[in-house]
Amino acid sequence: MSIAKGMIKSGLFEKRDITITRAPSQMLDDLTELGVNATHDNTAAVLNADYIILAVQPRQAMSILKQIKDVINPRRQILISVVSGLSFEEIESVIGKDFVIVRIMPNTAISICESMTCLCCNRPTSGEFDEVKAIFDKLGMTLVIEEKMMAAATVLASCGTAFMLRYMRAAAQGGIQIGFHASEAQLIVSQVAKGAAALLLENGMHPEQEIDKVTTPMGVTIKGLNEMEHNGLSSAVIKGIVHSFSEMGNIK
Repeated sequence: MSIAKGMIKSGLFEKRDITITRAPSQMLDDLTELGVNATHDNTAAVLNADYIILAVQPRQAMSILKQIKDVINPRRQILISVVSGLSFEEIESVIGKDFVIVRIMPNTAISICESMTCLCCNRPTSGEFDEVKAIFDKLGMTLVIEEKMMAAATVLASCGTAFMLRYMRAAAQGGIQIGFHASEAQLIVSQVAKGAAALLLENGMHPEQEIDKVTTPMGVTIKGLNEMEHNGLSSAVIKGIVHSFSEMGNIK
């Protein structure tokens, strides 16, 4: 639903142009409240679609592809997969090799058009891929990568949201301990994180170059940084990312 919210917010699509499907056991009320079309029928949903976005758990993906393979048309439809670990080869083994298939890995900030979305395509020089990339350019930032990097993109771009938010939660808790109310601490930490990210995106600097600007000799910033490093901050983050990546092979 995050992708649908972002598409609506971007102004590229009207609510009535979006259809979302769910399993028969799942409720549709929140989707109808959003204003999009909602159904349990995957086949009906894809019949007249221009873009088919497969955003399900890996264990569900192949069965859904088998459901829709006889009603989708490679001459007028593009398949976009958000399924971690599902390769072009595996998708083509079900629906054939005539489709333009785009694999994407966004994060939940796509709902507010602030995603970091990594993309690759089985036909990377096609106009259809340019078309899909242009859509996701409106939903945040994009980076075109090779398919072999999609597992790494899942960890760094998608899981990365949770990693960043966990740091922010910890920083806010520290803020409470030194005297701020919870809402004040969260506001400060959120804006500091937003500003720090903007510095890197706007200036193209390495993080250490920006860190050096606020670390004075014998100052409180370097003392705080060193205490965090003595307790394994950088090592813990790196180990967490690498561990998540090593687990990617177990998601199917």
